[in-house]
Amino acid sequence: MHKLVVDDFYDDSFKLIAVHCRLEDYRLAYLLNKHLDLNLKRQKDDLDFEYFKSSYSIFQWENVSQYVTWHLVTNVCKKEEDSLYSSGTLFENSQRVLKTFNLIPEYKNVDYFIKISNEIDSVNDKLILNKLHQIPQIITSYSIDPVKLKSKDYLIF
Repeated sequence: MHKLVVDDFYDDSFKLIAVHCRLEDYRLAYLLNKHLDLNLKRQKDDLDFEYFKSSYSIFQWENVSQYVTWHLVTNVCKKEEDSLYSSGTLFENSQRVLKTFNLIPEYKNVDYFIKISNEIDSVNDKLILNKLHQIPQIITSYSIDPVKLKSKDYLIF
């Protein structure tokens, strides 16, 4: 008898780059397209997580000739929610509070992730990082080992 384990379905054949950048998502996608010669386009649907009531914008480009799929995804979702607090009176007061959710909670300070899925390992992440460091609007960027992430399942898309 053979048991299937959930980890059997996890594909870690991708590279993950953290990007610290204060730009809006569409502006960063434009700069990545320009400097890395990509063609990232905003996906019709965001990554939605009902449980956390959060959503993250995602851009994608499939380079069919090189068997590589690029994703740019935001790591930060800010939502305004009602916060009930008691004022010691019979009636409760409600107040709007801005809450921040992260796609990958281990990296709360990261603004964006670039996920590069490649079947034949043809992507040179050091070259990509060098090009990213040349973009003045990007504060910093670095590689992350996806295997070590606790919340790597959120990167399955």
